[in-house]
Amino acid sequence: MNTDLQDFSHKRFNILTGEWVLVSPHRAKRPWQGQNEVVSNDLRPAHDPNCYLCATNTRINGEVNPDYKNVFVFTNDFAALQSDSSTFSVNDGLLKAESETGICKVICFSPDHSKSLAEMEVEAINEVVKVWQKEYKLLGENPAINNVQIFENKGAVMGCSNPHPHGQIWSQSTLPNEVEKKDNQQKAYYFKNKSSLLGDYLKQELEAKERIIFENEDFVVLTPFWAIWPFEAMIAPKKQYVDITQISEKESFAYAEVISVLTKAYDALFKCSFPYSSGIHQAPTNGRENNHWHWHMSFYPPLLRSATVKKFMVGYEMFGTPQRDITAEQAAKRLRDLIK
Repeated sequence: MNTDLQDFSHKRFNILTGEWVLVSPHRAKRPWQGQNEVVSNDLRPAHDPNCYLCATNTRINGEVNPDYKNVFVFTNDFAALQSDSSTFSVNDGLLKAESETGICKVICFSPDHSKSLAEMEVEAINEVVKVWQKEYKLLGENPAINNVQIFENKGAVMGCSNPHPHGQIWSQSTLPNEVEKKDNQQKAYYFKNKSSLLGDYLKQELEAKERIIFENEDFVVLTPFWAIWPFEAMIAPKKQYVDITQISEKESFAYAEVISVLTKAYDALFKCSFPYSSGIHQAPTNGRENNHWHWHMSFYPPLLRSATVKKFMVGYEMFGTPQRDITAEQAAKRLRDLIK
C-alpha cells in the first residue's frame, strides 16, 4: 500500500465519472463538536397498522395493499415523474427547459415491517433481485423509457419517510446526469481499448486486494479507489454484463449473498441499523447494444465516526470538490474485518 496515500492530502480520479475527489487522511484526527444524529434502535413490529406499505393496509390514495407474502410492487402514489405529461420545451435565450416523462414504482422487499435487507435471509433477498430483473426488463421494453434507475434510501438520516423495507424505481425518457457521465466514460474506454473499463479496474483491484471487502465466485464487494462517502462500497459482477437481466440463477443468488454480507457488515460497524442510499447503474434501455457497459451497485452511507456522526456535504464540497477524511483502504479494512 502506498503510505503517501494514507498520510498526505491528495486527489483521486473517478474513472466512471471523470471527476476528482479530495482525500485528507490527516483530518480524521480532528475533534468533533458538530451535530450528532439521533439513533433509534427501537424494535419495530412485524406489522404496523399505521404503515402504508404493510400488507392489507390502506394507502393514502385509498388503495388497499394485498396480503402479500414476498415482494410487492406498485406504482408510486406520489411519483416524481408523470407518464402523461404533455410534450413541451422552453428555449428563451439562456432559459432552457424540456418536458420529461416516466414511471415510478415502489418495491416492498418484505411484508415484515421490522426487517431490513441486512436482516433478511439470502433467499428472500434473491426474490428482490428477481423483481429488480423483471421490472428493469418490463419498464425498459417501453419505447418511452430510456433509463431505469433502481435504488433504496435506508434510514431517516437519508430522508426515508417510512422504515418499512422498500426501494424505488424511477424510469424516464432521458438519461440522468450520473448515468450519462458513466455512459460517456465507459464508451470512450471501450472504443479505445476494446475492453470493459470496470472489468479492467476489477482485475487490478482483485490483484491488489487493498480495497476488497468481500468476494464470492461471481461478485466482488469493494471500496472504490475514488470513494467519496466514508464507508462507500460497490458491488460488481466479475464477468462483464451490461444489465442485471443477464446474470444466471446461480449468479443471482451470489448477488443476493454479497448484498447480505455487506449490509450485515454495515450494521455491525457502529452497532446500528446502518443508513445508506444504494443504486444500480446499468445500461440505458435506449435500444442500443451498449456493449461498453458493466453494471454495478453502489452504496453511499453517510456515517463517519459513529452511529451519531454524519458526513455532511457542505462548504468546499458544495462549491469545490467532494472531500473525504478516512481513506478508501482504511474503510475497506474496517468493513472486511467485520465479516465472519
